Parts: sequence; structure tokens; C-alpha cells
Amino acid sequence: MASKPSIPKGTRDFSPSEVSKRNYIISVIRNHFEKFGYQPIETPSFENSDTLMGKYGEEGDRLIFKILNSGDYLDKVAADELQNINSKQLTPRISEKALRYDLTVPFARYVVQHQSEIEFPFKRYQIQPVWRADRPQKGRFREFYQCDADVVGSTSLWQEVELVQLYDAVFSELGLNGVTIKINNRKILSGIAEVIGASDKLIDFTVALDKLDKIGEEGVKKEMLEKGISEQAIQKVQPLFNFTGTILEKIAKLSDLLSTSDEGKKGIEELQFICENVSKLGLQKAILDLDVTLARGLNYYTGAIFEVVAPKEVAMGSIGGGGRYDDLTGIFGLKNMSGVGISFGLDRIYLVIEELNLFPNTVTTGTKVMFLNFGDAPAFQAMQAIQKLRAQNIKAELYPDNAKIDKQFKHAEKRGIPFVVKEIGVENYTLKNIISGEQVQVSMNELLQKLVK
Repeated sequence: MASKPSIPKGTRDFSPSEVSKRNYIISVIRNHFEKFGYQPIETPSFENSDTLMGKYGEEGDRLIFKILNSGDYLDKVAADELQNINSKQLTPRISEKALRYDLTVPFARYVVQHQSEIEFPFKRYQIQPVWRADRPQKGRFREFYQCDADVVGSTSLWQEVELVQLYDAVFSELGLNGVTIKINNRKILSGIAEVIGASDKLIDFTVALDKLDKIGEEGVKKEMLEKGISEQAIQKVQPLFNFTGTILEKIAKLSDLLSTSDEGKKGIEELQFICENVSKLGLQKAILDLDVTLARGLNYYTGAIFEVVAPKEVAMGSIGGGGRYDDLTGIFGLKNMSGVGISFGLDRIYLVIEELNLFPNTVTTGTKVMFLNFGDAPAFQAMQAIQKLRAQNIKAELYPDNAKIDKQFKHAEKRGIPFVVKEIGVENYTLKNIISGEQVQVSMNELLQKLVK
């Protein structure tokens, strides 16, 4: 007996209802991307391995899906190499391509490759799947979509202001109240490390600080000590462990803490500009908050850092994030091309909206009316009527087989189709509402009017 088919862990099949809901989220995001002036691009699902490898750190490289060369991929590998396998040396020989890990590095490659065709500043958006060989868990998959918006070729902080507004616009239309947009600045983190005498431990310091909400103050201090950060240095950052107040109050506290750091003061100036202008312009439903523990993407972020947190009613990780990067295209030889971008986590946003029951009923609306099939001649008349309905954007279809009427009705019920045309006359139709049981004789114009309603 053949074994039951399955799919790889961390991937999913999507039902018609799920696809409709995902398309709804994507359409809202795409609509606002374009309202804000972002242009769509697409890049290949797989890139040359050397485009991706070494761009995400050792951990990221480990999570990249490699594609074996076609044909006999071991043909060019000597027998003695196979006997003494060194995977790091062997992999580039047998795998020259890899599935993209994110949309950011392919975008940087795109900008460098097409720089002569691009008008800068260049505002692009991209909605495509990415792949990571990560351990699957709730809200984390091995195949998932990213929805990115970036601006390259401008250092203006008005871009950051606009990206906060973009987040707010999307989540407001999706009906998500209480979404928090956390903001920090890489320069502030560098400044803090500087004033406590731990500049050489910046990554260790910030990675530990980023875990404050997970392992608590004592856990963070313990990890910092284990990483070689002194007791004296930790004492200097004590205020960060209970960093409360309004954004202005937090900025004032940071100004005191970073009074001796030029880098830190520059970060404060940038944060103040962004937060003050966002406050003056106003947000619809999102909340902007300064979080000094936020330390994502320090390997390439150089200025503002964003992370979006779902409403408190839902236990979910971040549903978006991004930041400013001063030299991302430098990895491909194009220097001094500053950019800033954000990403929406489609899959997690879907889970949040589903849990809060916020999808509009119309999202999953399918066929509005089904014509019963009584044989070829009536079916032809039905198809003529269906053409007219579809011309008016009404979703209509014919049951394909001349089957028992009861079977056709049950098919409509299981599909959730609300109306059925039972009989077709020369100038009229018998329309039945499956939900209410109401049955009426209507002309084509009346049929159109009822179905539009």
C-alpha cells in the first residue's frame, strides 16, 4: 500500500479560505505601499550562493537552504575528498545556488546590478516568499512571505517618520488596535556601551539587554557578567532596567546618561526628530514607544531600529521590524548608499487577525450563485446568463454535470453558495435563497439586482 503523502516540516498547504484571507492582508499592505509611493520589484526565488553566504553571520548561513547542482553534482569532487569529508569546503563545490533567506540582501544585489537604470532615492516594495532552515514553531515557518518596503539613496529622517505612518496605516485598516511600534537607535546602544567602557562588548551587551523582557533584570546581569562585562559597567546602566515614562521623559534620561558620548547624542537627536514629528502628525491606532532594550539587526543597522508588537491580547512575537542601514549595498561594491526599510510579517499578522476574529466576512465570499444543470440545452442557456452576470462582477458558475438535483443542491450548500437558479425560462429564472429558503421568479434585470444586493 502506498504511503500517505506529506509535506516538509515548516511548510503548509493553504485552503481556499486561508488563501483568501492571506490575499486580503497582502492587498491592504500593497495598497498602502503604493499610496506611499513605493514601486514593486521581484527577484528570483534562488540566488547564487555567494550572493547570500556570509551576509547573515554564521547562524544565518547555517539556516540557508542550499540547492544541489543539477546532474551528477559529485562528478567534479575527487574520491579522496569524499573520504575525508569537510562540509564547509565541499558545499560550494556541489551547491552553487541557494533559496533566498530574506528580501533585503537580494534587494541590495538588485540595486547594485541595476544602479544605472534606477532613479534615486529609490522606493521599492517586495512581497515574496523566503526560506529558512529554522526550527518550526508557532508563527515561525521554514517557508514564509515577507512584505518589505525600503528607500535607498537618502539619509533624510523624514523617511523614518513616513515608515512609522505606513505601519500605522496598514494596521489601522486591518483593524488591529493597540499595536506598538517600538523604536530605538543603534547609535544610542553604541553610546551606552561607550560610556560604560564596554565598546568592545557592544554585541554581547546589547544581545543580553534585548532579553530583559524574557529573563528579567537578574538574568540579564548574569549574562553580561558571563560575557566579561564588569560589575562597575553594569551598575552604570542600572537606570535602563526600569526605563519608564513618556518618550520625552525617556529621551531626557538618555541625554543625562549619554552626555559624554558624541555617538549617543547623535542617536538621541535622530530619535527626537522622528518621535516629535510622528507625534505632531499623529497616528490613527498604533502606539509609538521608545525601547532602549531593542537591539535587532545590529550587524547591519546603523540608525533607527523598529520592531512592531501585536496587541497585548495575543501571545505573539514581533509582527514587523526594520531600520536604517548606511552601507548595505557596500557588500556588493556600491559604497555610501544609505537606506531604511521595514517589513511586515504576513504569517504572524494572519494568526493575530484570526485569533482576534477581525477578518471581514466578505473576505472569504466565493461564488454568489450556482445554476443547476438539467442537460446540455438548459446548460447552454445557463451559460449565456452566467456570462451576463460575470460581466457585472458577480461570481457565478454552472454545476458541470447533469446529476441528481439533490446532489447539486448539497454541493451548493457545502460550498457555502447562497443562491441557486433552479429553472431557466425564456425570459425568467427561478432563484432560490438556500439560507432563507425563499424562492422567486425573476427576470435577468431582477436577478442582477438581487445578486448585487
